[in-house]
Amino acid sequence: MRQFAIVCLFVLLTQYAGAADWPQWQGLDRTNVSQETGLLKSWPEGGPEKVWVARDAGLGYAGMAVVGDAIYTLGSRGDKEFLIALNVSDGSEMWSTAIGELLTNNWGDGPRSTPTVVGRMVYALSGTGTMVCAGADDGNIVWQVSATDFGGKKPGWGYCESVLVDGDKVVWTPGGKQGAVVALDRKTGDKVWQSSQLTDGAQYASITVAEHGGRRQYIQLVQKQLFGLDAASGDLLWQSDWGGRTAVVPTPIFHDGQVYISSGYGAGCKLVKLSDSNEATEVYANQNMKNHHGGVLRLGDHLYGYSDGVGWLCQDFATGEMVWRERKALGKGCLTYADGRLYLVEERRGDVVLIDASSKGWNERGRFSLDPQTEQRKPSGKIWTHPTIANGRLYLRDQDVVISYDIRESR
Repeated sequence: MRQFAIVCLFVLLTQYAGAADWPQWQGLDRTNVSQETGLLKSWPEGGPEKVWVARDAGLGYAGMAVVGDAIYTLGSRGDKEFLIALNVSDGSEMWSTAIGELLTNNWGDGPRSTPTVVGRMVYALSGTGTMVCAGADDGNIVWQVSATDFGGKKPGWGYCESVLVDGDKVVWTPGGKQGAVVALDRKTGDKVWQSSQLTDGAQYASITVAEHGGRRQYIQLVQKQLFGLDAASGDLLWQSDWGGRTAVVPTPIFHDGQVYISSGYGAGCKLVKLSDSNEATEVYANQNMKNHHGGVLRLGDHLYGYSDGVGWLCQDFATGEMVWRERKALGKGCLTYADGRLYLVEERRGDVVLIDASSKGWNERGRFSLDPQTEQRKPSGKIWTHPTIANGRLYLRDQDVVISYDIRESR
C-alpha cells in the first residue's frame, strides 16, 4: 500500500513536470532528494563550469522552481515584490509581475518562499502574505488572495512558506483564529476549507503531503504543534506537542508511517509514529539535530543536515542516534541531494561543497566559492537561499544574483 501511494503521488506531480524539473520547494516530491542521474561525481578545481550570471533577480531569499525553459522565483524591486521568470539558457528575464507590498526586515527585505509550478500556472506567496496564481507563460495574474482574508497575521520574519498544490487544491498556512491552514480551489482561488480546529499563528515551515491509513493528509508544523489534516475536509486527524522556540522552519519529513521534525533555537528533533487510525506516538526526541533553516533530508535509513552546536550531521532515522558529524570542514548552511552526492552551501562565505551522501562519514568531492556575490545584502543577512538542481544544472542565489552551473557528467 505504501509503495502504491508513493507511485500515485509521483504520477500526480509528474503529469505537470518532467522528471528532471524542479517544480516547487524541495523538488518534484518535496523531499529535497532529486532523482536526476548523470551528474558529476567530483568537481574540478574551482568547481563546475559556470554557464551564466543573472544580476537583477531582485532582493530577498526566495528559492527557485525550474520547469522546461524557465526559472520561476520571487524578488523585491523598489517597494514591491515581484514574481519573476528567467530563461534557463542565459538567465535573461522573460517576464516579471508585481504581486505585493515589500516585506521589510532587519535580516533582509523581500520575499522568502519558492513558487510552485503546475501545468501552465505558477502559485506564489509574498513575504507580506499575498498569494497569487499567475500564468507561467506571461505572468498575468489569474487570481490573488491575502492571508488577512482568512484571519492570518504576518509572522515576525514574514511569510516564508512555499505553497503546496495538490490536485485541484492550493494548501497553505495563513495562521490565526479562523484556522491555521486553508485550502483553495487552484483554478479560482475560492476557499474549499479552513482548519478551524487549529488556530495557531503561522510559522515558517512548508506543508508536506502523505498517504497513511487509507487517507490522504497534509502534515504541518507550527511553533507548538505538529499535526496532520484530512486532505478532503481539513479535519484534524492527529497532533503532537512540540517545544518550538522563536521560529520553526524545516519541512516535516514523512516516511513509512512516521513523521520527523527538527527546529533550531535549542528545540532539537523528534520522530512520531502514526497508527493506522492516526494516533500519534512519540518514538524519540533529542538534541542531536537542531536544524535552524538549512533543511534536513532523508536518504534511506539516515538523515542529513546541519545541527546548531553540533555541525554537519548524519543521524539514524529510526533511533535518532548520531552516526557521524563534521564541525571543521564547513560552517552552517543548507543542502540538497542528487545522484549520490550532497550539495552543501555555507551561509557566511558562500563556500559550496560536494560530498558523498554516505553514512560512513564526510568524504569531500570538490568545493568552490560562490562568485560573484551580491553587493546589496544587509549586514545581518547571509546566503540563505537553498540550492536547486534541474536538468543537469545547479542554480545558486545570493539576493539579486543567480548563477547557473553545468554539473552534467557528459555533454
